[in-house]
Amino acid sequence: MDTTAALADELLDLMSRLAPLGATVFGLPGYDHLLADHGEAAEESARAAARSIAERAKALPDDDDPVTRAVIVQQAESTLDLLDARAVEHTITDSFFAPAGELLSTLPMTVITGEDQERDYLSRLAAIPRFLRTVAERHVAGSAAGRTPVQHLLDACVAYLDRYLAADEDPFARPSGGAAFTAERDRLIAEEVRPAFAAYREAVAGLVGRPADRVGLCHLPGGDAVYARLARVQTTTDRTPEELHRTGLEIMARLAEEYAELGERVFGTRDTAEVFERMRTDPALRWKSEDELISAAREAVARAEEVAPRWFGRLPAKRCEVEPVPAVDAPGAPTAYYAPPSMNGARPGTYYANTHRVEERFRYQAEAIAFHEAVPGHHFQIVLAQELTGLPMLRRVATVTGYLEGWGLYCERLADEMGLYSDDVARLGMVAMDSMRAGRLVVDTGLHAHGWSREQAVAYLRENTPLAQVEIESEVDRYIAAPGQALAYMVGRLEIQRMRAEAERALGDRFDIRAFHDVVLGGGPLPLAVLDDVVRAWVAARG
Repeated sequence: MDTTAALADELLDLMSRLAPLGATVFGLPGYDHLLADHGEAAEESARAAARSIAERAKALPDDDDPVTRAVIVQQAESTLDLLDARAVEHTITDSFFAPAGELLSTLPMTVITGEDQERDYLSRLAAIPRFLRTVAERHVAGSAAGRTPVQHLLDACVAYLDRYLAADEDPFARPSGGAAFTAERDRLIAEEVRPAFAAYREAVAGLVGRPADRVGLCHLPGGDAVYARLARVQTTTDRTPEELHRTGLEIMARLAEEYAELGERVFGTRDTAEVFERMRTDPALRWKSEDELISAAREAVARAEEVAPRWFGRLPAKRCEVEPVPAVDAPGAPTAYYAPPSMNGARPGTYYANTHRVEERFRYQAEAIAFHEAVPGHHFQIVLAQELTGLPMLRRVATVTGYLEGWGLYCERLADEMGLYSDDVARLGMVAMDSMRAGRLVVDTGLHAHGWSREQAVAYLRENTPLAQVEIESEVDRYIAAPGQALAYMVGRLEIQRMRAEAERALGDRFDIRAFHDVVLGGGPLPLAVLDDVVRAWVAARG
């Protein structure tokens, strides 16, 4: 007989086999020898398994751990939606959103701690040629069916692969082990891995992609339906692309007053266009060196760690490391990102800040991004979830983007309440990040539902945010490569803020911000509707 605990474990096993590199990043044992099988037959088998799990979870009794059951259903149905999107066929770009990019950026994170890990790592290296052949076959099949990649991202992928093939130090050689392991590792890299990437590079270079005025999913067969499903997966809500587009426009309009107030204090002007121009062109707002950028990120994280006990009842046992994005990954990587610690403690949670073209990046963004990606954002949420040993593992590591990124964006504003921003310039960065996330609602839906060109998307962000051109182009290319993912941030933040406001109204003087944050972080990643039920139950219990 099925139980929620058994189904949660069954689904986690399925999801880990679909994304074994992610399982390794989280430190889930049993998958370290695998790479994903992107073949049609393997994905069809996964569809059947996910459908079965969702149906069996829905049939469980109402009193059998309803929160876990809701997570199982949402995660299983999201797995189906993601498989049906067939993204592997047309996602070719120079970042970890694409299969080859994920391999290049994630596999080198492996930590070798013994003979078992050595064998597993060598098995993965040996599997790379088949992995890349399968992915290339899916690209060709997708193109034949009209699901073509985007040409300028395809070109960027070729350039990324050329950088890898030309590098003196191979990223797959980073892990260390015994002499026999090192010799076999180096043989596999030279005789199997690098030739496989060279062959994949030639296969990708032979494809023909969509032009820059047809980059959205709406230009692919069935793309409108696919995008609606991806929006549901990423936000865990039923908001339509049109609703999300309007929400973004409304928030963007409200942010103008904040720009005016801060702009008057910092630059002596309330004119938004002039504020943007100063933020883009003032040389004092640019970084001078990579070391300066990394030092500022470390200082912001340390400041947040010091203040956190006044705002959180539970604190993570593991501290957050801060490092630059590896040079080979940096040109196609986001401004910054967080890599979670492995559960076995072999790899710490790390905030990676991108120092590529550092003189073109602006210092005003740094603090808001650090509070989002590191402390009290993703680092707190992910590590605290890992520590919930009484919950099924699925509840601790589920990919619920609306919750995960909603929490990160919520923390950017929470940091202002916590007194973490060093000055009004940093607060301008907070507002700039808000306008970027509101812009994501507008631009992501503009590209994939309204048929915007890349230049339309770039022009919108250039007119409505102060981001540097390099950041704007990177953002837009990210939205093109990962449709719907960017929607999760603002939707999740708005939902968490709504839950908090309702709890504050209901509890009045009895509202405790530390307890509220402990509730939000105390059940692992939850679909937003489920989190709402949990918060309402907490309010009722305190009432």
